[in-house]
Amino acid sequence: MRILPVTFLQLLFAWTMHTWADMGRIRQKRTWIIDSYSIEEENPGPFPYKLGKIELDGNYRERVHFELGNMGSLENILIIDNNTGEISVRGKVDYEAIGKYTHNLYFKATNKHNHSVVSRLGVEIKILDINDNPPIFDESNYEVTVEESHAQGEKVLVVSASDKDDSKAPNGTFSFTIKSVTPKTDNVEFYIQQNNQNGTIYFKGCLGYEKAQKYTILVEAKDHGEVKKLSSTSTVTVKISNKNNHLPEFSGQTGSGKVKERYIGTEVLRLQVTDKDSRGSKAWKAKYTIHGDRKNIFKIETDPNTNEGILTVVKPMDYEEQTYQSLSISVQNEAPYFSCTIEKRPHDSMWELNRFFETPGTSDPNLYKSIPVTIYVEDVNDPPVFIPPVKDVVVMENTDAGIYLTTITAVDLDEVHGNTIRYIKGEDVAGWITVDKETGNVSTAKILDRESPSVINSVYEAIVYAADDGSPPLTGTGTVRIHLQDLNDNVPLLTVGQVHMCLDKEPTTVNITAVDLDLPPYSSPFYYELLGDVEGKWRIDPAHGITVNLYKDSNVYSGHHSLQMRISDQQGISAIQNLSVTVCNCGRHSKCQRMVPSVRMGIGGTCGVLLAVLLLAAMLLLALLCRRETFKFPINYEGSSYLMKSNTEHEGTDCEVPFSVKSFQQSTSQARYPGKQTDARIQNSIYPDQLPLKSICTNSSMCSFREIRHFQVEKKLILQSLPPFMSAAQTEMK
Repeated sequence: MRILPVTFLQLLFAWTMHTWADMGRIRQKRTWIIDSYSIEEENPGPFPYKLGKIELDGNYRERVHFELGNMGSLENILIIDNNTGEISVRGKVDYEAIGKYTHNLYFKATNKHNHSVVSRLGVEIKILDINDNPPIFDESNYEVTVEESHAQGEKVLVVSASDKDDSKAPNGTFSFTIKSVTPKTDNVEFYIQQNNQNGTIYFKGCLGYEKAQKYTILVEAKDHGEVKKLSSTSTVTVKISNKNNHLPEFSGQTGSGKVKERYIGTEVLRLQVTDKDSRGSKAWKAKYTIHGDRKNIFKIETDPNTNEGILTVVKPMDYEEQTYQSLSISVQNEAPYFSCTIEKRPHDSMWELNRFFETPGTSDPNLYKSIPVTIYVEDVNDPPVFIPPVKDVVVMENTDAGIYLTTITAVDLDEVHGNTIRYIKGEDVAGWITVDKETGNVSTAKILDRESPSVINSVYEAIVYAADDGSPPLTGTGTVRIHLQDLNDNVPLLTVGQVHMCLDKEPTTVNITAVDLDLPPYSSPFYYELLGDVEGKWRIDPAHGITVNLYKDSNVYSGHHSLQMRISDQQGISAIQNLSVTVCNCGRHSKCQRMVPSVRMGIGGTCGVLLAVLLLAAMLLLALLCRRETFKFPINYEGSSYLMKSNTEHEGTDCEVPFSVKSFQQSTSQARYPGKQTDARIQNSIYPDQLPLKSICTNSSMCSFREIRHFQVEKKLILQSLPPFMSAAQTEMK
């Protein structure tokens, strides 16, 4: 216990304040610190024990009441005697729990009678820390992975620790040390550098995956306590990842080292290597490179399981061109190579090392090893080869069969085998050629036509084969291309043989087009010319071209008309053709072909039916008169007439086209003269001798003079065509 006397001046000041307070004139408070006490942390007692006593002048001791204020965390630790001012400690003090080194309290002395403040002074309480807490690491175990190529002097890992004791005293400060490293190898030395509460681990030397795949480091943090030193440890695990610090080395090869000519996809060799790096890693996987293969005939791949290099042929080799191929093959790893060797181990500085790093994506030819490889080519039977592979020949079209065109030639490149070659015709779509199996002579088998659908752009192609008698027999393929020169052997032809035109008061027109299968100058443009009685009725304008206009004048009647025209090419080669033109009143329709036959029958139709009845009666009469002779009289009713639909009542709008006399003449002539062939002009509708009779046009009221006259003319023609023995009937019909 300590008792510090109050100085004379302090007592004088306190007496003055007390006197003024008693007199009621002033009331003054003071908080001057008049004493300081210390409490040792974790003092075992016994409790309570006296810490100190506040002394006042004896004149006031019995007249004042003592109190402590601003206790804070010491509320339950300190106590003061209200009468004597004695301060006592009644329990243990924990420095870390209280959280302060110094606590400023105040005591207050008040008048027992009127409770006025006699004195108010400060008291300082200091807590003396003891070393009761060791440094504690933030983590009990640390783990990190570094590459094998990690350089010395570069940070590996940072550890941290803290101490709850007074950080300004030795008890709360600490130091890091490496207590042990497992395993202990001669290629590396770990050390730690401290910065306040952090410790950074480094190493000297070269990491080696083959030396150790991981290191276990025990790090200690120990405080600087004077009485006793406390410490704790943490375990640091440093894992080493394998890098490419070992070069692959060739250890052998397997395979024949031979390839048959023209064979591709064949495995020729397998190359074996050894590598000390971790199996399956990029530092272990081999990457092979072929040198001296200017034609890129070979490729080499890595077997992912065995790390072998597989050499394969990817382009066919020809024994006649080369019998062997010399190559050089080098090997490296997928990961860039590095190396680290220790030259010297000084104690007070970094070790002296020899380090090498390969730049990624580059290859040092002096770094990697290579071996020579020779691949031999084995001779096999080669197929015959056509020289040239495509034989072109030019010939005029319409060349007769049996004409020599050309000779195809195939050779056998095998000098050793010396096979015999025979020629065979392959694809010949039109069957136009023959091939001599021994000489290869190509001749025509049919007349060659440039306009044939088998000819494309005036060229006809045929496939030919050359087969040898080797083992196995092989076949070569060639092509014969026949270029056909054009002749003017085709005439212009109309693309359509029938057109439709509308009946109109004004001239109407329709397009007609012709084509010629020949090439210029034997084809278009064409010259069109109308033949026959067309003046004032039909005309072509322009007359020169591919497509021209056919004009119909307004005086052309409705019905079917057959126009004869001559169409000539540029060389004057022509053909006379018939064009069937249907003229009718279109009405609301735009095209005649959309109309259907009408059910109406005009006067002309009635006259036609009457004529048919008369003819039938005449034939029955003749059959009765001529009983001794059997005669079959053919009557062709087909196409006798038909009615065209019309939706108007105007004059001349209903069209009936009478039957053709041609069929009737043919049947009559054959019956009259059995076995005799009729005139070809009658049989072939392309000639103009069969121009149909003009239409008999009627309306619903009467038959015009022109219509009656036309009817009489047709009747006369029919009667003239009857056989002579029917003269009586003829006279009667007239």
